Parts: sequence; C-alpha cells; structure tokens
Amino acid sequence: MDRACGNAEILARLRKRLEARPPELAGAGRKAAVLMPLVEEAGELSVLLTLRRDDLPAHAGQISFPGGRMEDGESVLEAALRETREETGIAPDYVEPLGYWDACDTSTGYQVAPVAGLLRPGFALTPCPREVAEIFTIPLAFLLDPANHRREEIFWRGRMRRYWVMRHGDRMVWGATAAMLRKLWERLGNG
Repeated sequence: MDRACGNAEILARLRKRLEARPPELAGAGRKAAVLMPLVEEAGELSVLLTLRRDDLPAHAGQISFPGGRMEDGESVLEAALRETREETGIAPDYVEPLGYWDACDTSTGYQVAPVAGLLRPGFALTPCPREVAEIFTIPLAFLLDPANHRREEIFWRGRMRRYWVMRHGDRMVWGATAAMLRKLWERLGNG
C-alpha cells in the first residue's frame, strides 16, 4: 500500500475492493469471525491488535485481530462485534463496517471470516483480563507492504507447514492473522 495515499483514499479503496457480504463459510470446520479495527492515529491508519495471554490453552502469546467462534444464529458481523467488545471493550456503536474479504482456514480447524471496520473517535479500551495481555496498533501501511511479508516454515503435527510472518519491532504477526492480512493485500489488487 502506497504510504503517499491519504487516509480518505485508503478507506475509499477498502470500501471499493472489499465485499458487502461476508464470505461463505461452508464445510465441517468450526466457524469464527474477526474484526480488523482501523484507527486513525498520528495522521495514518493503524490496525488495532491484541496480544493473547501466555497462559491460554490455545494460541497463547499470539497477536491477533479481536474475534472468535461464532454462536448459533449469529452473522459474521455480529460475532466479530461481540467478540471485539468482549476482548477489547470497544462498543459496536464505535465501529463503521467497511467490508469483508476471503475467509481463512486454520490448521486448528476453524474457518475465519474477516471484516474491516473503522473505529470512530471516543471508543474506550478495556482488555479482557482472562484473554488479552495487551492491546496495541501497527500501521496499516506497514502490514500491507509486501516488503514486510516473509514466508517461514515449521515442522508441526507430522508435516512441514508454511506461514506468513510480519515483524514490526519486537512484535511478530503470524499464522491466521498474517494470512488474512496477506489475503487483504491481494484483494486490494496487489496479488
């Protein structure tokens, strides 16, 4: 993503390239939804992310979008907003949905549908102490710059697995979150 673009241009591009409807979640996988919250800070758009606690039974210490498993009868947007409120304290009224992009299948059996949302000023952060160690931001331009996308691999559960990694300072975004960011980069016409 071109850093020279203004925030209004970036938001217009997101609205144009993202889908108005969520991706179809089909098959036997468990269904989940996440929100990519965008916030304007220091004159640029940044992505609000969570650092999961180190003592959680699943995905401990990982950086992720707020989100989680969908409940019966819930839409993707409803689930993403509910989980965002539970994990970060951000009320749904502060989120302007911008659109959806391709779902991500995880190695842990989830189908995850992402939705982008712009946060209006005035929201309050209250991290869920059971799940979230920290809430922070990384500039969107950094996360969508292919120079910051690296492929790494690990032998896990009996086979070699390749995954995307984006390192920002001492932070490492990887796994499903990095895969969704890479798919967003492709959706914006870069792939």
